[in-house]
Amino acid sequence: MTEQAQEGRVTEHDEATRPVSLLELDDVSVTYRIASGEVPAVRGVSLTLDSGAALGVAGESGSGKSTLAMALLRLLPRDARVGGRILLDGEDVLAMKWGRMRAVRWAEASIVFQGAQHGLNPVRRIGDQIAEPLLVHGLAKPDAARKRVAELLDQVGLPAWRARSYPHELSGGQRQRVMIAMALACSPRLIIADEPTTALDVMVQAQVLSLIKELIAEHGISLIMISHDLSVLADVCDRLAVMYAGRVVEHGPSAEVFHKAEHPYSRALAAAFPTVGDPVSRMAPKGLGGDPPDPMQLPGGCSFHPRCPVALDECSTLDVQLWPAGPARAAACVHVRPTAPSDPEQDVEAKKEEESS
Repeated sequence: MTEQAQEGRVTEHDEATRPVSLLELDDVSVTYRIASGEVPAVRGVSLTLDSGAALGVAGESGSGKSTLAMALLRLLPRDARVGGRILLDGEDVLAMKWGRMRAVRWAEASIVFQGAQHGLNPVRRIGDQIAEPLLVHGLAKPDAARKRVAELLDQVGLPAWRARSYPHELSGGQRQRVMIAMALACSPRLIIADEPTTALDVMVQAQVLSLIKELIAEHGISLIMISHDLSVLADVCDRLAVMYAGRVVEHGPSAEVFHKAEHPYSRALAAAFPTVGDPVSRMAPKGLGGDPPDPMQLPGGCSFHPRCPVALDECSTLDVQLWPAGPARAAACVHVRPTAPSDPEQDVEAKKEEESS
């Protein structure tokens, strides 16, 4: 055995087998500037997405998840200030010049916007909108683009003749399929899906989610999916990150976070949806009292403590950070913080005192 191996250092084989990080978020923050001051929408988020993996981001409305998604491709309004680093394949998105940023959008990373009705141009035909990224990036001539559009429509379960339709001629589920086809047009390595099943009925939701899973697996694309529904994310994604008041309060393998959440907010999100086949759960779904805090007037200590059913006195003053909560898991809660290792000498002294008394 080599000296390096004995010391536990990383070997060339370890480097070769380690998953490649496609996206790294390092202490990302987003602040909106308004007339009355600054609004911290995202506060110090650090996450990693491996190539070919799927990450789900969950939270209530106002938790900062959609703002985070828009920040990844610099799609936020001008009054937003973004800090930290967003590394896409090792290149900092926030440091890119606009020409480079335009080249990255759709070609390397694309987005499925929340609400396809508002994400599509109402006065342009579907086929022209799907073909636009191909033409803008010079990936196809007009004839080849039309052929590619027909292929993409077939992939998402729509007939080729739908390319001549306008958005208002399609149902909600069909429009969402068109948005997915647009996201796939330039064969990107990363797709960001911002609540892709919002406002769709349950059957159409299931169809769209099944389509996303099939396409991601078939093309080996990395996925970031935003939703308030933990059950949906757990079904589609490998890992989950739960956000509250602009921060990640828990992240880890999706099945573990959904079924055995360590943070009380994650448990509340999971319990808010009734369990299929459980009449007690269906008739009495659990909720969470109170409202999310105002970003401009965040409570002291843990932002969740005013609504937390297991809060301690120290939660109102202690700014809780993410602590290890198991293999590849972390949670920002005092109930999972690591305990200080015991001192053997102190243990011996304590035992002597106990015996003498």
